[in-house]
Amino acid sequence: MYQALIRPLLFCFDPEQIHHFSFNFLKFSFKIPFVPALSRKIFTVTDPRLEREVFGIRFPNPVGLAAGFDKNAELVDELSCLGFGFVEIGTVTPRPQPGNDRPRLFRLKADQGLINRMGFNNKGARTAAEKLRRRRSRVLIGGNIGKNKVTPNEKAVDDYLACFHELKDTVDYFVVNVSSPNTPNLRALQEKEPLTELLLTLQAENLKQSRPKPILLKIAPDLTNSQLDDIIDIVQTSRIAGVIATNTTISRENLQTPRQTIEAIGAGGLSGKPVRERSTEVIRYLHQQSKGSFPIIGVGGIHSPEDALEKLQAGASLIQVYTGFIYEGPAQAKRICNYLLDNQ
Repeated sequence: MYQALIRPLLFCFDPEQIHHFSFNFLKFSFKIPFVPALSRKIFTVTDPRLEREVFGIRFPNPVGLAAGFDKNAELVDELSCLGFGFVEIGTVTPRPQPGNDRPRLFRLKADQGLINRMGFNNKGARTAAEKLRRRRSRVLIGGNIGKNKVTPNEKAVDDYLACFHELKDTVDYFVVNVSSPNTPNLRALQEKEPLTELLLTLQAENLKQSRPKPILLKIAPDLTNSQLDDIIDIVQTSRIAGVIATNTTISRENLQTPRQTIEAIGAGGLSGKPVRERSTEVIRYLHQQSKGSFPIIGVGGIHSPEDALEKLQAGASLIQVYTGFIYEGPAQAKRICNYLLDNQ
């Protein structure tokens, strides 16, 4: 029903407008008393065979919602009713910022992808923490953190520390985002020296806490094998919990969408089916070269249950969806969980 009737209607309108419409619709409909319980019954698959123990956390199933959908932790309770084993909020920055100018979100229907250059638009880490303190559900929460656009890279660590302290009592794990292509010079922080310094500083602060939280690093799919080798070394040196592979790509290769359309859209990170293969390659490389020494959350181009299994077989411990959720609809997590049970 979603793909045949609802998606074609939604896709007639501006992507960012539909995103806000969907948010408001979910907020309104889930205030109706029976809707949350009914949604949980329809969309949630509960089976001990789906449970995963990863970086010290027990996940009810391996399918999560990636960062970017619920930037400000405004819809955590509603999303918890759609069958996800965990929800990642953000990317949040220390101070609120509007992000880049509109239009900044574009559909590539022929490729089942999205291009976004949102630019970490969010209401700030403090607002996200306040929202999480008021939530009713107990769904596991990841906190994806970044730096403000105006913060120079030399002071980026201060922004990540500020986000860490705001969110440390309200999230179950952290994700350090240095791989978005939509904040100027952010990806320079993926270089070995600044990234090692950033993660060592964050981890040192984390270990001072009475209850340290797992810290993960989210990386781009555009890294070379040599750079991926550096990532493995950095993860092992800093002793963070793991890696999320991968973020969006700046590549525009092998697309079905006409080149003139792509050029008219301009800069931004590409997600969805076009990044599926490269994301899986990165997961497999990291898993094999590190000899499985740290967990990987696989994300990138997961639309079908078969895509999800591919990521897990490549070495991912957990997976996340975002663009696939938009294209495939609210039953995506349920379909993936049922498929995984049938293909254990």
